[in-house]
Amino acid sequence: MSEKPTVLILGGCGFIGRNLATYLLDNELAQEIRLADKTPPQMAWLNEEQTRVFESDRVEFCSANLINAASCKAAFAPHPTTGRAWDIVINCAAETRANQDDAVYKEGILKLSLNCANEAANQRVKRYVELSSGCVNSSEKTPLKEDCKTDPWTGVAKQKLKVEKELANIDDLSYTVVRLPVVYGIGDKRYLMPRIIIAAIYKYLNETMKLLWNDAMRLNTVHVSDVCAAVWQLAQSPKTAGQIYNICDDSASTQGTISNLLVDIFDINLDFFGLVMSNLAKLYPTDTVSEINDKHMAPWAEICQRNGIDNTPLTPYLDEEQLQHKHLYLDNTKLKDFGYVLQHPKVTRELLMEMINDYVKQQLFPKSLVL
Repeated sequence: MSEKPTVLILGGCGFIGRNLATYLLDNELAQEIRLADKTPPQMAWLNEEQTRVFESDRVEFCSANLINAASCKAAFAPHPTTGRAWDIVINCAAETRANQDDAVYKEGILKLSLNCANEAANQRVKRYVELSSGCVNSSEKTPLKEDCKTDPWTGVAKQKLKVEKELANIDDLSYTVVRLPVVYGIGDKRYLMPRIIIAAIYKYLNETMKLLWNDAMRLNTVHVSDVCAAVWQLAQSPKTAGQIYNICDDSASTQGTISNLLVDIFDINLDFFGLVMSNLAKLYPTDTVSEINDKHMAPWAEICQRNGIDNTPLTPYLDEEQLQHKHLYLDNTKLKDFGYVLQHPKVTRELLMEMINDYVKQQLFPKSLVL
């Protein structure tokens, strides 16, 4: 039997990184796993299962600021005990906060990723996987394939596309790029979780949840378990080198379909402002965002206090980018043709409840909102 590969996960304490480590450990897929991150595990809001993963003998944590070339090189250093180099490197690290200055994204995405990719090439890793953004263009009618015309609409996507182009110019780099839509699952804080929290707030307020735009706005999704499994399968195959793959589910999710699940979970009413009113609000984006956040932040603090929650990383806070009328609609045909079979083809009430219940168990989400 051939030896299992060694795996270096960059951004290993993040939402996808921690789930990937869990997936590799639970399925005994890797000989050794190193998780490199600037955030220490003790400050990463890990749940019980994730804490177990970080404590495993097969998992090593490495503190690293990957924007710094020397720190990046140290993250790639061979395993201290076995001396083995890293076979597969998966880059989950990036500046993903919305509405940052271009300079912040350039450093936290472009510079960081190129540091990592160049070091991977120097180390002759067998495969380097770059997690990229699905926000490469906005399409309502036709799902976007990997070779679509690009017109990125978020600060993250703009820099990620530059990274994609640069990877092709690095000698001795065997790489694969995966483009992701809205990723959800246990540990999500920034993707679907703010929408879940906002719906919960309207239950508390006993008011109708009224959202910008309409129910038709495309908001493609994928469960984090599918991201982990698909990334791993793609990383194993010689035919995926130099290729880009969209990883998304079959839900064809929209703002309406996701909101309907939340209506069911929290037993609330739902309405939309529609295109005309939303376009008027778009003329004053900063004011609109401030008004929306003012509406949600105070009740959220109140609910948390009533439930004895003094500190939580969860927030209903939304940025301007998250309120744009842009369609996230990706075609997953290429992934399926490769042979990947989705574990969670549709977003379900049960999968969203898993996320909520995990945070309730950690006393980070108010239990009173799900009774």
